[in-house]
Amino acid sequence: MSGKGYPSRSAPRAVRAGSLAATGGGKKRPVVDTPRTAPYIKAAAPPLPLVPAAAPSPTSTPSKKRAALYLRVSKRDGDQTEENQRRQLRRFLDREGYDLARPDGTPREFVDRESGRKGRRERSAFAAVFEAAERREFDTLVFWSLDRFSREGIRKTVAYLQQLEALGVRFRSYTEPYLSTENELVSHVLLGVLSYFAEYEAKKISRRTVAGLERARAEGKVLGRPSTFEAHRAALEEMLDGGVAKAEMARRTGLAYNTVKAHLRRIEAEKAV
Repeated sequence: MSGKGYPSRSAPRAVRAGSLAATGGGKKRPVVDTPRTAPYIKAAAPPLPLVPAAAPSPTSTPSKKRAALYLRVSKRDGDQTEENQRRQLRRFLDREGYDLARPDGTPREFVDRESGRKGRRERSAFAAVFEAAERREFDTLVFWSLDRFSREGIRKTVAYLQQLEALGVRFRSYTEPYLSTENELVSHVLLGVLSYFAEYEAKKISRRTVAGLERARAEGKVLGRPSTFEAHRAALEEMLDGGVAKAEMARRTGLAYNTVKAHLRRIEAEKAV
């Protein structure tokens, strides 16, 4: 309390207000029971209503894996047909749950009537397989057997399969169930084994080639293709003196442009001696 009978400023608000009301000093104020130091309690927000998860539609079906067929026969004259392969492979895809249809409804089928020993340049449908794979048009390539896919030797065949794998495309052989990369673990093991045999075949070919060259040298044979230099030397010298361009020399002689350049270097080197 202060000296004049008023409550001190440090007293609680309720005490000061009560004192003023009791002593009659100043204007009467209502008594406040809540002290200044009472904690402020914020009302809790109402809980958010739970939204139930949408139930799956009873008509929804899982999307099928997109497949493509590669069919090949060796003859163009009609003696062989790919129809036998097509019929059985289509039944196989339907049984395994693959989708063979393109968005326009046509089947994803690539058909070659060429020897399997020919490469991508000579087999247009085979080249189209890799172009479609780069565009992610299918997930799995299915073929009748590995020799229908390629007969260029195990090294090139494995390289083709590895290209498909790098593009994210699996492969399956219908008549060789163990040749399948649908399982990721099996895929790595299978490609590893095939790569080993490819390397082994390459070493065998290299050893046979070296042995053949050594035998030819021992017999006094001239190795390599015969040179075209002497056959075209006079014509090249004449055109060189006449200022004919190298490209025109190649056109007139039928030689490759780089061959013409090599022959001209040899001519100029001999003249400089």
